[in-house]
Amino acid sequence: MSSPDPTVADLPSVMRTQGWADYGLVDSGGGRKLERYGRFTVVRPEPQCLWAPALPAAAWEAADAVFDPTDEEDAGRWKLKDQPPQAWPLAWQGVRFNGRFTSFRHLAFFPEQAANWAWLDAAVRKAAQHGGAQPRVLNLFGYTGVASLVMAAAGAAVTHVDASKRAVAWARENAALSGLAERPVRWITEDARKYVQREVRRGSRYEGIVLDPPKYGRGPDGEVWRLFEHLPELVGLCAQLLSENARFLVLNAYAERISGAALSGLLADRLKGRGGRIEWGELALVQADGAREIGMGFFARWQADGTAP
Repeated sequence: MSSPDPTVADLPSVMRTQGWADYGLVDSGGGRKLERYGRFTVVRPEPQCLWAPALPAAAWEAADAVFDPTDEEDAGRWKLKDQPPQAWPLAWQGVRFNGRFTSFRHLAFFPEQAANWAWLDAAVRKAAQHGGAQPRVLNLFGYTGVASLVMAAAGAAVTHVDASKRAVAWARENAALSGLAERPVRWITEDARKYVQREVRRGSRYEGIVLDPPKYGRGPDGEVWRLFEHLPELVGLCAQLLSENARFLVLNAYAERISGAALSGLLADRLKGRGGRIEWGELALVQADGAREIGMGFFARWQADGTAP
């Protein structure tokens, strides 16, 4: 008898990231956000912050770094008060990683993903208890590896895939910084679609999969990634990689024209007959005073029956 199709949550949910010791959303408004990354305060553009800032202008002017965008999406340059270090250590729970002023306005990790990190930590620990063996997890578009290290610390054997050689090198540095260099993490520099296609041919299987794709990107050999064009195929291939004991598949997206509802519909279509439940919604950063929150992206996640962390 075949398994039922996944049930989809009727209503969206919000995965909220509160500040922690090494990060905080200090203030927002006027199309910008003021953030704290360890010992540095940073101003970055955020067009959806349509309200007025709560703090006086002096608090914003005291920032250590301001990102000045160009007309090209996400591109621009940093205006720095002093010469900062090339990298400085940050941490989330037991995982350590370096912050960096990149040329694409972010600081080598995405703080709103902390809500996902907490969920993945719990999901991996529960998967290990359920199966009695080390769960195998595939992290596609893994960037600098914070999610991979969170899952490795929780007990997973992780395959981390990213097309950027520099990002994978930074991820390895973060693993060493976290004391996790000896954990079972495979660091793969390759186009995500090509890697997954090959894994399907090999008959590989995973108990968990995480996808955090950009809207647009290029692989190491010039492969082109376009979210709306390639995501349906990639999710379908990932569905084939889920083992009989698979516990979760998490999908994030940041494109303006997408939604959590669209992502949940895609998962429901590609995971027919797997049972379980699909939750969907928005990732948000909560301001330090709790008065405001900023929606930063969308998510949908499938989890097998009885596996909610």
